[in-house]
Amino acid sequence: MGRTIALELKCARNVQGIAVDPQPDWSLDSLLLEINSIENKLNLSLSSRELLPGKGIKRNPAFVMRVSDDEMENEECNADSDDSFDVESRALVVGTRFACDDDFSDSEDSEHELVLNSEPCLMEKVGLVEGALSELTHEHRIVVMEEVRNQISTLEADLADKNEKFTSAIARVEKHSEARREMEKKLDLQYQRTVAEDLDKYLTDVQRRHEQRSQIEERRIRDDAAVEEAKRRQEEKHRQEKIKAEAEMQARLEAEKKRAEEVKALESQRAAKEAAEKLAAENSKKAAALAISPEATAQIERTQADKAEKAASGSFLKGAERALKMEELRSQIYKEVAAEAEALRRNMDLRSHEMQIARRIRQISGTTESVRGKAMELVTLISNSTSPRSSTAIFAEKIVSQCVNPSGSFSKSVYAYAQVVVLVTSKVPQTMDILLAELNRVCIYTVPKYMKYSESIFKTKEAYYKAIGFKEENGKLENRDTYVERVRSCMKLYGALVQTEAEGVKNPHGIEEGWAWIARCLNALPANLYTAVSLQAFLEMAGFALYRKYRSQFKKILNIISRNFITALKQQPDLANVVMNIQVYIDSKKFLEEPDGRRMQSSLLSSEAVPETNYQGSYHHNSSNRDQYSYQSYRQHY
Repeated sequence: MGRTIALELKCARNVQGIAVDPQPDWSLDSLLLEINSIENKLNLSLSSRELLPGKGIKRNPAFVMRVSDDEMENEECNADSDDSFDVESRALVVGTRFACDDDFSDSEDSEHELVLNSEPCLMEKVGLVEGALSELTHEHRIVVMEEVRNQISTLEADLADKNEKFTSAIARVEKHSEARREMEKKLDLQYQRTVAEDLDKYLTDVQRRHEQRSQIEERRIRDDAAVEEAKRRQEEKHRQEKIKAEAEMQARLEAEKKRAEEVKALESQRAAKEAAEKLAAENSKKAAALAISPEATAQIERTQADKAEKAASGSFLKGAERALKMEELRSQIYKEVAAEAEALRRNMDLRSHEMQIARRIRQISGTTESVRGKAMELVTLISNSTSPRSSTAIFAEKIVSQCVNPSGSFSKSVYAYAQVVVLVTSKVPQTMDILLAELNRVCIYTVPKYMKYSESIFKTKEAYYKAIGFKEENGKLENRDTYVERVRSCMKLYGALVQTEAEGVKNPHGIEEGWAWIARCLNALPANLYTAVSLQAFLEMAGFALYRKYRSQFKKILNIISRNFITALKQQPDLANVVMNIQVYIDSKKFLEEPDGRRMQSSLLSSEAVPETNYQGSYHHNSSNRDQYSYQSYRQHY
């Protein structure tokens, strides 16, 4: 026949997501999805409607067969040759209409299934070409379906093979993972064993170093103990030497006293002999004595009164007997040392040495580092000097000079000066006695002692004031306020000194001497401006330490001061300020508050309080050795 027929869809090319004209470049997955979609739609179509034969099928114009222009031209050229074929060609040109259901969205396979199942032919009677085309289409569909089935089978076989290979690969991977886990477990066990061995070695080294350190520490402790023992023996030796020196000094004083008594006895014997001779002479001249005039009698009476006054002039000095003896002993030692220092002071080297000591003292401040550093430097300067005793006297003079000419920083550093004195004394034992002698010389109230004015002894008031410590400048005595301030400064230093306890160092003039001072002051000294200022300054500096040491006994002393001493002061004029200061100190309980500047690191007085029961026994047991300076003796004194 030689003609090519082009079929063209008269309806839409895509119905319900299904393309009427499939694309030739579909992939295998797309083809499988398309076939499954067609089968599903066929099943839905068969179940959703009932197919009827014959005229029951609604026929809609579905396809239009057209002849190409080339075929039309050929047909015109051969029109004369075959008339019968002309009729058939016209029919073809007009086109045969194929029936198509509304549900054209179904695929070609579903349409042919419907045709085969419903009736042998869904179309009206057609010609030979239409039948041949239908047969060819059917055969082509069957071939395509067979090929698709073969490809699906091949794909399923490939998929099964791939699944098997994948399963085998997974098994190999799991086996390899298991082998790796076993290897890691072995490596981890080996690592733990290595760590345990290293740890054991480290602990062994640590234990060995600890034992070595312990041995070194034990040796250091033994060495320190040996040093402390040597120091203790040295201190014991110094103490014994000091006791021996004091005993020798006491023996010397007793010998001098004995000689004085012997001299006095001889003078008494001589006076008695003279009195006997005089009596004999008077008896021989009894008759002549009756002619004595009244003027001569008055002269005799005045002479006897002068003798009586001179005999009573020995009572102008008041103070505890033991305190006066210790002052005299210290004064003699100080005079010897001061004489040596004065003889050597002309030497320029000693003069430079003196300046170095003075500079170190001026640099003392209220810090632990300053106190310990300056104390070590001063000990070195004193020990390395050509005359340590002279250097000690210079040190004492420079310390006391801070009181004689107090600066603005003196009140803040007075406890620091006391600390330095105690630390230097621990290395140079005679320092404390020399410094106390210098302090007693500058201020008699640090003894304590009191001088009563006597015209027969002092002749003038100026001589008396000089004796009690007034300074003369340009031929004139200083005023009373300046003297009072110097007394206050000296008593502050003394009060700070007696309450100072440096760490690891025993103060040879400690808190017991402070208790003795306050008792001696109340027992022996009268209540006046100077003794009141001294007492006030001493309480401000040492009252806190005295209360911590003696507790209720110290309160009893304060009660005595309030009842008796302050009462005696109130009877004197111009003492209202000092009376108020002492009364405020007692009433406000200032002794419970630690003074400013007292506390320094590792520089505290022992905080242990003495129980009253234990104190009572020791207090009364040692009363005879303290010159009866208890408050009972003060009560008896007044």
